[in-house]
Amino acid sequence: MKIKSDREDDGGIGGNPFHGLEKSTVLQETRGFNETPIRAGKCVHMLTKLLYVMNQGETVTAAEATDAFFAMTKLFQCSDVPLRRMLFLAIRELSKIAQDVIIVTSSLTKDMTGKEEAFKGPAIRALCSIADGGMMQQIERYMKQAVVSKNPHVASAALVSALKLYGLGGEVVKRWVNEAQEALNSDNVMIQFHALGLLYQIKKKDQLAVSKLVAKLSKSSLRSPYACCFLIRVAFNLIEQSGEGPNSPFYDFIESCLRHRHEMVIYEAAAALVNMTGITAKDLAPAVSVLQLFCSSPKPTLRFAAVRTLNKIAINHPSAVTACNLDLENLISDSNRSIATLAITTLLKTGNESSVDRLMKQITSFMTEISDEFKTVVVDAIKSLCHKFPRKYSILLNFLASMLRDEGGYIYKKAIVDAIISIVEENTDAREAGLAHLCEFIEDCEHTVLATRILHLLGREGPKTSQPSKYIRFIYNRVLLENPAVTAAAVTTLAKFGAVCEDLLPNIITLLRRCLMDSDDEVRDRATFYLSILEQKERSLNSTFILNSLSVSIAGLERALVEYTRDSTAWSETFDIKTVPLSAQPLAEQRAESKVSGAVSANQAASAPTGGSTPAQADRLAGVRQEVYAEQLAAIPDFAALGPLFKSSSPVELTEAETEYVAQVVKHTFQNHIVLQFNCTNTLQDQLLERVYVAIEPSADEFAVEKIIPCQRLVYNQPGICYALVRLPSDPNEAVSCNLSAVLKFIVKDCDPNTFEPDSEDGFEDEYVLEDVEIGLSDHVTKVLKANFGAAWDSLTENEVEETFALGSVSSLQEAVSNILNFMGMQACERSDRVTEGSNKHVLFLSGVFRGGAEVLVRVRFALVDGVAIHVTVRSADATVCDVIASSVG
Repeated sequence: MKIKSDREDDGGIGGNPFHGLEKSTVLQETRGFNETPIRAGKCVHMLTKLLYVMNQGETVTAAEATDAFFAMTKLFQCSDVPLRRMLFLAIRELSKIAQDVIIVTSSLTKDMTGKEEAFKGPAIRALCSIADGGMMQQIERYMKQAVVSKNPHVASAALVSALKLYGLGGEVVKRWVNEAQEALNSDNVMIQFHALGLLYQIKKKDQLAVSKLVAKLSKSSLRSPYACCFLIRVAFNLIEQSGEGPNSPFYDFIESCLRHRHEMVIYEAAAALVNMTGITAKDLAPAVSVLQLFCSSPKPTLRFAAVRTLNKIAINHPSAVTACNLDLENLISDSNRSIATLAITTLLKTGNESSVDRLMKQITSFMTEISDEFKTVVVDAIKSLCHKFPRKYSILLNFLASMLRDEGGYIYKKAIVDAIISIVEENTDAREAGLAHLCEFIEDCEHTVLATRILHLLGREGPKTSQPSKYIRFIYNRVLLENPAVTAAAVTTLAKFGAVCEDLLPNIITLLRRCLMDSDDEVRDRATFYLSILEQKERSLNSTFILNSLSVSIAGLERALVEYTRDSTAWSETFDIKTVPLSAQPLAEQRAESKVSGAVSANQAASAPTGGSTPAQADRLAGVRQEVYAEQLAAIPDFAALGPLFKSSSPVELTEAETEYVAQVVKHTFQNHIVLQFNCTNTLQDQLLERVYVAIEPSADEFAVEKIIPCQRLVYNQPGICYALVRLPSDPNEAVSCNLSAVLKFIVKDCDPNTFEPDSEDGFEDEYVLEDVEIGLSDHVTKVLKANFGAAWDSLTENEVEETFALGSVSSLQEAVSNILNFMGMQACERSDRVTEGSNKHVLFLSGVFRGGAEVLVRVRFALVDGVAIHVTVRSADATVCDVIASSVG
């Protein structure tokens, strides 16, 4: 018998037989389930259409789902196997929406325990999809039997369902550990995998039990490659949590899996080694060897996985991948262009300076054949290569410029522009060549964001070149030919050239006067403002209003203005810009990130870690976090009169992560006070803590504790917050540093581990000693970026203090720079936080604002002679602040 294909049914045109189905029609057809006798084939077709409509995104109301669900229950009268299995599937889907689905429990239980093996597995899955916490006891016996069933489909269904049920009744599922252990010994690969997953779920909160499980299974040979991969991931997590790295007892197990007979296990082990914290190039050698073998595999998936992982290794350990260079060069001609792209970008990271020219020629041959996504990978590799071999900037910039002229989307063009800007900022020799390429690009740039960013770069870097006048033509063309946003950015760039280059000032003034007749209000306003500043020819004005932008938080400025306009009693005084929180980010970058930061929730911002982020990302996150904190503190009556929030620190851990009580502190600095916010977590499930607070004792008499605000209730694994208000010395010369001893105090009550309700009203007082809280100079200073530090330094000459110190315990300039940055809490300007390799001298430029609003600039000169000697020069409008900063360093 010949079976017609869909193409033949549709007259030779492939199509979807369910195309155009309407929800109302399908729901109407479900009434056919009540027909007698039941026509199995027709009902299967109707159930298929119903599931199709639901999975196409059609919204099915609870009433509609309930009607269809009750109609379907009639189908239990038919024992047709395909119909029953389709019925189980429909029950699982509709149970999420329909009401009173519990009525099919007895039917599902009957199928689960019946003689028809084909019904058991799907019935278990369907039953567990409608089960709630109250049903766990009823189905426990049947589930235990199913877990150890000899039918692999039934056992696997029971194990997977048990994983889902764990969230409803974890204590009940924990009693199935013996059955899960028995299933783990099964010869079936999927049963073994699912059993291991269930065992891990049951024991994962007990690290010692998980360690014993991994230790036991690592000595036996699991038949299932899926279970082996899962075990490798569990072992990897244990190693990361312990921080032991290659010294962990589980490291040998992962390394032994590199010799497994299954390719997926070998790759999983290699990937675990590559991602391990603290791994060295020597430790990576076994993983690199197996990845090298995968590079010559006939399977494209293995080749892709291997080259992608090698690409990742090459970022931090390029020398470890050098042995694979020959294999990687063979992959450049791979028919899969994704593999070829990853291969060549890996070679760019691992190759030497002499191979750059040859590799760039090979890249050119297939750049047109790959997608923008992989072109972006190539761009990132070229950027890192230019930082690695700065003398090759000419070839690499030319290649990036040619890519910039090709067709491509915004993400692709942005990656290229970012790469060129990074090269220009990092390599002063590449500045003029990079700016020339970018100037050519903006002549025909269709992306407003990129054009304004390039103009911003020109305003910062152009005046520093040997011939600044050659860029004026490109900038003024943007005034004449572009949209208002770009035109306004071009006006600002012209003003920056006029502020720095005195010989160009007359011409700049002439061009700005022409802008006064522009049709856009923003352009005319900027031109008028900059003309009024430039015509006075004062460096201090140029620095404050043109070269160094306003260093405030945009979100904070908006909030302060809204509060000012709402409070009519405040109108008698002019708006004070000092009430606005400061920001280390320039206004232009804050605008670019405004859409992104709007998506960051308060909880995410307040709890996000900063350890693995870049300095720019940390500053951005700190700004968002401070806005969240400001709103939270303003809502507390005891803190409402403290004034605007000056600065919030990153969270500092006061306990170890594994202790029964976990605490961290965030320091919020105000004009005359510091609020200590203690984030506390109770990790004991059978204890309820009440009236939780931190008792603190300052080591210096000048600091006084004025208020303690406790957390009334702290239940298991739910963070709570308590506060302490500390008054700062009225005179900063008295003290800026202080250690505060901290003790967590609370009332303990025994409670139900599931509901967290106390067993009785009686409790007892207890306490837990925390690490000391340190208040230092960095808590009194906030970061402010000066794009042109030289201009700001020349304009701030009222007060100056100089001191010389020796850092005996520091052995390198980079370490000394990092220590000074961390201690002073100020913003490094003009990339002065990076020390040139091999140099024995360095100058660090720092900018910030001291508590109270006094601007501070610091220049630190380093010399490496029998240790590190530093010469600190501090300038500020406030003489007291100068003395405090200089004396604190000593």
